[in-house]
Amino acid sequence: MTETLVKATFDVYRYDPARDPAPRYDRYELELPRHTPLLSALLKIRAEVDPSLTLRYSCRSAICGSCAMQVNSKSRLACETQIGPELDRDGRIVVEPMRNQKVLRDLVVEQEPFWRNYDRIRPHLILDPTKPMPEGKETPMTPAQVDRFMETPRCIACAACYSACPAVEADPAFPGPMALAKLYRFVVDPRDQAHQDRLVRIQTDGLWLCMRCHLCTEACPKDVRPSERIRDLKEMAIAVQGATETGSRHAVGFKENIRERGLLSEMKLVRQTSGLTGLLAQAPQGLRMVRKKPEILKRPHPIEGLDEVEKIYDALDHPEAPP
Repeated sequence: MTETLVKATFDVYRYDPARDPAPRYDRYELELPRHTPLLSALLKIRAEVDPSLTLRYSCRSAICGSCAMQVNSKSRLACETQIGPELDRDGRIVVEPMRNQKVLRDLVVEQEPFWRNYDRIRPHLILDPTKPMPEGKETPMTPAQVDRFMETPRCIACAACYSACPAVEADPAFPGPMALAKLYRFVVDPRDQAHQDRLVRIQTDGLWLCMRCHLCTEACPKDVRPSERIRDLKEMAIAVQGATETGSRHAVGFKENIRERGLLSEMKLVRQTSGLTGLLAQAPQGLRMVRKKPEILKRPHPIEGLDEVEKIYDALDHPEAPP
């Protein structure tokens, strides 16, 4: 039986900084089976149409993460992205390099910042020098201890989350979702002796720059769910050190603010986040806001059903308790 072919249009980003004044998109048209992986299509283009096309790949089995790229504006692994669904949804396939990283040529990006941020979190076990691990012996873990790793061992460091992250784009100080997910992995490892120091360090080293958009979790091809691990890190950091800087004070203040009346008091939240000094520093902006929205000065009344809000908070504070 002859396999049905589809006519596929590929608009591929092309740019060689050493030669090209600006990026461009080259269009290629092929007839391929619907289930063809995008990576196979790109390699066919390079082999039969345009040998100058540059891309990065290795295992072709969704293990190495080398072939991550933007496919119709989404961070994907080219080796596991079939062309059929992309064509059905968008009518063509636009292939671009990963975002938040400098383009070296065509679909290949410079990953040095990505790996530098990874190194920042000290991605290795830190042991107590007074208690060396016994040589030649395993360190057993209980099932419960292993479960605390969550999905982090699945990460293949493909940088799809890094590419999708607006916080990385907005602030180079943000380590990126992958680095923080890896940090979580060592914080919960019972063999690691530096988990408290790790949590104290990360409080002021970019943790609270996360925008909580969850785009990293949507982009992750291995369901690591880095946004959830970042949330866990924030909770653990506050538990270890308290709300010691702007991001953590804002989070705690927001929680307490809503719990009190069920509504947000913006003036109170500014004071909880920045203190009296910060409140005074923002006075000019606050006056402009009051002129446009004078009701902001009114103290909100408790909402109806505040007891239901309290039940939600209790459930979140004590998830292990029976309903």
